[in-house]
Amino acid sequence: MPRYTVHIRDEWLAVPCRDPTYTIQWLGYEALKRYTKNKPDNGGINAVKDIRFVARRCQGQGLLDGDDTIEDVLEDNDFVEIAIEGDTMSPDFIPYQPGVSHLTAAYRESDDNLFLDGNSLTSTDLVNLGRGLYKIKLTSEAENGVVKSRELLDTIVKENKVVYGITTGFGKFARTVIPVHKLKELQENLVRSHSAGVGNPLSPERTRMLLALRINVLAKGYSGISLETLHRMIQAFNASCLSFVPEKGTVGASGDLAPLSHLALGLMGEGKMWSPKSGWADAKYVLEAHGLKPISLKPKEGLALINGTQMITSLGAEAVERAQAIARQADIIAAITLEVLKGTSKAFDSDIHALRPHPGQIEVAMRFRALLDSDHHPSEIAESHRFCDRVQDAYTMRCCPQVHGIVNDTIDFTQKIINTEINSATDNPMVFAERGETISGGNFHGEYPAKALDFLAIGVHELAAISERRIERLCNPSLSELPAFLVNEGGLNSGFMIAHCTAASLVSENKVLCHPSSVDSLSTSAATEDHVSMGGWAARKALRVVEHVEQVLAIELLAACQGIEFLRPLRTTTPLEKVYDLVRSVVKPWIKDRFMSPDIEAVHRLLLDQKVWNVAQPYIEKYNMELLPESRPISPTAFSLDPPASPRKRIRLE
Repeated sequence: MPRYTVHIRDEWLAVPCRDPTYTIQWLGYEALKRYTKNKPDNGGINAVKDIRFVARRCQGQGLLDGDDTIEDVLEDNDFVEIAIEGDTMSPDFIPYQPGVSHLTAAYRESDDNLFLDGNSLTSTDLVNLGRGLYKIKLTSEAENGVVKSRELLDTIVKENKVVYGITTGFGKFARTVIPVHKLKELQENLVRSHSAGVGNPLSPERTRMLLALRINVLAKGYSGISLETLHRMIQAFNASCLSFVPEKGTVGASGDLAPLSHLALGLMGEGKMWSPKSGWADAKYVLEAHGLKPISLKPKEGLALINGTQMITSLGAEAVERAQAIARQADIIAAITLEVLKGTSKAFDSDIHALRPHPGQIEVAMRFRALLDSDHHPSEIAESHRFCDRVQDAYTMRCCPQVHGIVNDTIDFTQKIINTEINSATDNPMVFAERGETISGGNFHGEYPAKALDFLAIGVHELAAISERRIERLCNPSLSELPAFLVNEGGLNSGFMIAHCTAASLVSENKVLCHPSSVDSLSTSAATEDHVSMGGWAARKALRVVEHVEQVLAIELLAACQGIEFLRPLRTTTPLEKVYDLVRSVVKPWIKDRFMSPDIEAVHRLLLDQKVWNVAQPYIEKYNMELLPESRPISPTAFSLDPPASPRKRIRLE
């Protein structure tokens, strides 16, 4: 018999339906009857039949027509919200957050598994797990390590030993010994009391990343988690049952306590939870709808679930991956701008950059040579000004290898730290089964990823800073030989005037966001945690900086392609014409003023999906492969869409 979970005011009700041809109106009234049944005053509802209400699916908040049959608009175990007309009571319901989630649109569970061992996960893997491309399984080696670690903890409890976090309180209460019969309550209280975050919840993708990373760290076998609890976490991940995790509230030591506590709270069946099937609902109902049981905490397991740097690191992994994607696409966009502004490619000569052999600088210069006028790819635009009297270009064009180059090197540096952190045990105390002891330390301190992500924000921001100056040159007729603001009938049309202002505003905002958060520290927990990293904010603002960089470069790409319109019928090089065609597949040329935001969003999506890179990358790779081995500046692996494999054993896919 189909069953539907209906939310009315502050209660969730399970409503069976014998006949799916009944209407939504019937479902609403049946739920209202059940709601009023056990209320002393009928919940203030005198006559259910006279009540008027609105019904909507919890997933996506779609309104339901009362005359529609249940079988036409709902699936078995769907979640429905009933809002009583004129009701002043708070529905205690979390609406779906703004923004598009990959997991909400036609979500399908993946058939592919990623095997975690605690040692081999990369930032790329983690982002793909967040996007729902894989389910999780543990390697047999990881399972054995988890079992041995738990056996030691069970022995400690059985022998009534006094060990921090296992048989004692936490932080300032480390010397308070807890009776054995209250150890389960100790762990549950820890999770509940530490679930004190505020702000909007993390997106489903980011919560999946957070949960996957915590699973990976626990799989190392140094946290004392039981295999049963870890398996339940994996089951929740594979079903995308995701806890409500507020984005604010961590100081980054002792780990990300607040967000990880919220993550654990939902797994315990408390608080709120989201799944593609249910939308937001009470955690116990979401787990039940997916046939899952809440975790029941054993000694030390609460501490094992909440102590670590996984919030900083998971958001940092996304920031690194997006930074890497936009950095290599920035080279392509800048190359188009240089063509439109009739710049020269002489500044990218390999002999110049060999004299200052920073890896990023050499790589960027090579990309420019691969994309611009050469024997490989002649450009009619370049040929048209070959004998002009210009000696050299402005810094925003001439110095791209030097400016973009350090961004690439900064990203590589940050990615190494993030990948190390992804596969690090950051719990406390550590459980060393082979030594038969637990040891307290400070691996939970988030200084490493916090400092690296502050550095990442500062580095990546420069892509937007130099891009905004190139946009100015494209829009300013005294600098470009193009119509003012890249539009005909200027005055009647404003063209790219305010798009440039948007870019300038984002660059200015980034300047404030680039102030490092990790230089700050506030003592917490009664001076027990007297130096903290503030890494949660470092990660969140790094992500915001990267997003702004993407948007500024989207505006530059739009402007550069518009500039090409004024140089026709001349054509640029083959790879840059391919990029132009890609942009024109989603955005028409700017003939007269129109609503511009959708154009910017469309090109931003091209950059997010790395389509600009995918179009140009084969040409760059071919150019690089055709160089003589002794003069080849970098390895062909630098152009793979995936980062090089970790020296550690790679994760198995099934």
